[in-house]
Amino acid sequence: MMKFDLLLSTLRIARPSDNLAALIHFYTEGLGFSTLGQFQDHAGFDGIMLGHPNAPWHLEFTHCHSHQVGTAPSQDHLLVFYLPDIEAWNAAINRMESAGYSAVTSFNPYWDNNGRTFEDPDGYRIVLQHAESPV
Repeated sequence: MMKFDLLLSTLRIARPSDNLAALIHFYTEGLGFSTLGQFQDHAGFDGIMLGHPNAPWHLEFTHCHSHQVGTAPSQDHLLVFYLPDIEAWNAAINRMESAGYSAVTSFNPYWDNNGRTFEDPDGYRIVLQHAESPV
């Protein structure tokens, strides 16, 4: 019997969007992600996978030609990236700002203590946290 181990799997976080072009700019120019794959008009969907080639995770954004999805349901839908090195953290903040994005006040003030929060074009938020991951 083959053992299934989630620790060895790749994580894809997928969500729909009404504005793929703006998301691509945010995640590639702002956060420095790479385009890992994309598709056009696959059963009425366009999509793109973004991330880093050697990371065990990536993000997928899809757009359905016949359906609008709107924006994030709240300001507390987050992806958090822990950057313990101050130079790497400052570089990440500078990259976001150079790409035209400004930090926003976090819904949960905890994230403002050691981080900066940026809102993507769909209203979902990315936290660049200057800290070690707690786990």
